[in-house]
Amino acid sequence: MAEEPKPTGVEEDEETPGYKAPAQKSLEEIQNMDNNDESLKKYKDALLAGSKDLLDEGGKNVIVKGISLIVPERPEITLDLSGDITTLKEKPFTLKEGASFSLRIDFRVQREIVAGLKYSNAYYRKGVRVDKSSFMLGSYGPKNEVQSYTTPQDEAPTGMLARGKYVIKSKFHDDDKNTYLDWEWVLEIKKDW
Repeated sequence: MAEEPKPTGVEEDEETPGYKAPAQKSLEEIQNMDNNDESLKKYKDALLAGSKDLLDEGGKNVIVKGISLIVPERPEITLDLSGDITTLKEKPFTLKEGASFSLRIDFRVQREIVAGLKYSNAYYRKGVRVDKSSFMLGSYGPKNEVQSYTTPQDEAPTGMLARGKYVIKSKFHDDDKNTYLDWEWVLEIKKDW
């Protein structure tokens, strides 16, 4: 039997026409800007709430902790993304065809505000991309607490041809083209649980 082709490269997101990412500024610069604008001051206070005495775990500004598969009336399944991510393809998520599901990504911003945080993924079946999606999470300030984003609910494909393993190439990145984590994992669609 021939070996299945392997997906190559992470899919790049399409750029929004006319959008230009804001210039990067340090946390201190942002806190000292526009102090006379009351509404902007309130926004900055909300965004930077919890940014005192920050724990710095080293590494990148955003640390992706885990991804969870959430299926109504089923136990949540979580992959730990803080350790060795090279073995994730060996532990597939199993999903019943036609089941509704969503993904929750847990992450922590540790030093500076991150603007335009995005979660993107491309689904491959037998080496051919069959779908892709990108979610704009928004801007986040640094906090000691883990923050989460849950994708909108989706539905697993149905039918005999849809069953099988899908390699998913995921990417957590921002408007400044900083990639915080690139990883591959497997979703297996089955007739039953």
